[in-house]
Formats: sequence, structure tokens, C-alpha cells
Amino acid sequence: MKKILLICILFCVSFANAQKTYIWCGKLIDAVSNSTQAAKTIIVEGNKIVAVKDGYATPGKEDQLIDLKAKTVMPGLMDMHVHIESQTKRNAQAERLTTEPQDIAFKSVNFAYTTLMAGFTTVRDLGGSGVNISLRNAINSGVITGPRIYTAGKTIATTGGHGDNTNGLKKVWAGDPGPAEGVANGPDECRKAVRQRYKDGADLIKITATGGVLSQAKDGAGAQFTEEEIKAIVETAKDYGFKIAAHAHGAEGMKRAIRAGVTSIEHGTFMDDEAIELFKKYGTWYVPTIVAGKATGDSAKIPGYYSAIVTPKALATGPHIQASFAKAYKAGVKIAFGTDAGVYAHGKNYLEFQYMTEAGMPAIETIKAATISAAMLLGMEDMLGTIQPGKLADIIAVDGDPLQDITVMAKVFFVMKDGKVYKNN
Repeated sequence: MKKILLICILFCVSFANAQKTYIWCGKLIDAVSNSTQAAKTIIVEGNKIVAVKDGYATPGKEDQLIDLKAKTVMPGLMDMHVHIESQTKRNAQAERLTTEPQDIAFKSVNFAYTTLMAGFTTVRDLGGSGVNISLRNAINSGVITGPRIYTAGKTIATTGGHGDNTNGLKKVWAGDPGPAEGVANGPDECRKAVRQRYKDGADLIKITATGGVLSQAKDGAGAQFTEEEIKAIVETAKDYGFKIAAHAHGAEGMKRAIRAGVTSIEHGTFMDDEAIELFKKYGTWYVPTIVAGKATGDSAKIPGYYSAIVTPKALATGPHIQASFAKAYKAGVKIAFGTDAGVYAHGKNYLEFQYMTEAGMPAIETIKAATISAAMLLGMEDMLGTIQPGKLADIIAVDGDPLQDITVMAKVFFVMKDGKVYKNN
């Protein structure tokens, strides 16, 4: 009995003396208030924030001190629309015939690392080959370094729709993909496709409610699912605890998806007034991806960068997203930060902050869109998105004050994810 008591005492003493990390913050954006706070100390124990104190608190003899008194500290950033497996390049469609899953996996490791070093500690991966699920698992188990990933696995599309990866292939190679490959027609196949994503290990569902820019198909905006099909996806997704992201450029497909009950609309390029009212009525999130629109529009001006069928879509679609974002923001639509990284070079996600402020959103609101609002979209606001006791210790620092100059979001000095420091210049 005495031996057991001694062990308990030693355990309690050890626990009480556990090493903590003290982070001195010259300026702090906690994503709760709408301004920066001066001279704060964040105390981290394990992977959690345990306290936020005024002034520069003195650490204990066994504690670690990180001095960021010359920096602005904020929650880890969150990008709600990335494609972590790939990155834009000239005539990329030709690689579909020669690239194996292992090739995709090796390249994605670097994309994941680059994203984390840019200050994005959490991302929502919205469609790939399925390697994205393995990448998430490898990061979670500590095998490789990258952001916390919530992935849709493979996108769900209609035959020939944006997301049918056999578009543009010779018939002998294209075949007739079905729900297992992410292609579904009619409510029953739509339900099966959702269940397949569950079986594959996805975290959420991504559908392509309209045509898109980079698919090898003519239509870039028309509706591609019936409302009945989307309702089947939404109902089944809810059974399995999935949220649903819907790619949508055109207004009709957007409205069908919102009425059917999706969680978020991605891009929203040609939204009209009726769509905006539906966003507000249903509480649907909007993820703009302005940087992707600008990047594809610019790349389309380079001869031969995209195929002949993609180029006119990129020129027609890209320039409109920023104006649609401005309209939606002014109307009071809920907005979460997302960039479509992979459509442009990974690591340049920060450009979205600049484009959002250009369109009229105050700098503090752009940062909240990439922190607390993104966490709410994920349903993870109890663990992520703010600097508060009890939250996971996802913390970054930038060199400068982004509320005075939003371009300093490109200058990420410090990155901590889940209580571990990955970058400290």
C-alpha cells in the first residue's frame, strides 16, 4: 500500500512539473477580438494551450521560452480548399497516362511540407486520386511533415462532368467509371458513391455540381447533377457524419446544391442575387478561391499552357471570382478562406488575403475567415481557430502587423502545430 502511495505521489509531482512552453507575443491576434493585443504570453502544455496571460510571464526553470516579442502571433491558418496531391504545370493532362499513384505520393510530400511552412496548419483537401487519404494518415502518424488534413478522397461527379478524370481520353482507355471511381448517375449510384468514400476513409464529401475550368470538357459552368441526385448525396452523407463541399461556378448548379443542403459552395463564380439569398437562407458557407481564378486566367494567356478546350474556360471564368466574392461579402454571406492550392503553386496561399482585402473585406476579417470561420466550417471550432485555453496549440507568427499591411502574411516566421514547433526563423 505504501509503495502504491509513493508511486502516486511521484506521478503527481512529475505531472505538476511537466515542461510547458511560454510564447512571448509582441502582438497577438487571437481571432476572438477584432484587433491586435500587445504584450501577451501563450502557455502551451503538450498539444494544448493552457493559458493566455497579459504581459511577458516568466517561465519556470524547466520550461521552454520562445521569444516572439518582435512578431505578430495568431492561430494556425486554415485553407478550406486545396489539392495537396498535385501542382499546376504546362500541359499537365498528358501526365495522366504515365503517372502512377506512388509518383503522386512522392510529389505530395513536398506539397504538404510547403503548405505547413507557409503557416497553414490545417487544410481541407477537396479531391484527388485517393493518395490524399494515405498522405493524411502518414502526417497523422508522424511519418512525414505536413498540415492537419481533412480530405474528401475522390471527388464525386457525373459521367463526363467536372471530376470525371476519363474526360479527354481515348475510348479504349476511358472505360465507363462508376461510384468506386467517383462517377455517379441517378440517386442510387450517388448513395453508393458516398458509401464508397466512407469505405475509403474520407473525412468529407466533395461533389462537382457544375462544370469546371481545368477538366477536359467543354462546359465550365452548367449544372451537372439534378437536385434529386444532390439530395441523395446529402441525405447519405449525413447518415455517415459527412459534411459536403460542392464545386459550383454556374448559378443554377449552385442553387440546386444549396437547396439540397450542402455545407459549402466552392468558387461561386457566376452567383446571382437569388443564389446569394439562398446562401443566407440556408446558412451555406462560401469558399471563394480568388487566387485560383487569377492564376488560371494568367496561365491561360501563355500559349500551350492549357489544352485548347481548357484555355477559353480559364479566360472566361477566372476574372469573375473576385467580383463575386465582393458581392457575397457585402450581402452578408458566410465566408471561409480557401484558395484551390495546386491550381497555382503551393505555398502562395497568402495571396488570397491580399485579394480579399482588395475586394473590400477588412484584414482582420480575412484572418478570421482563415481561422475561426474555417474551424466552424469543419465543425472543429471547439478545438481549432482561436488562441484560447483548451484549444489545440496551432500557432504561427508573421514578421509585421497584417492589420496594417496584409502582405506580411507572406512572411511566416514561426509555425507550431499540435504543440510541436516546425519552423522558428
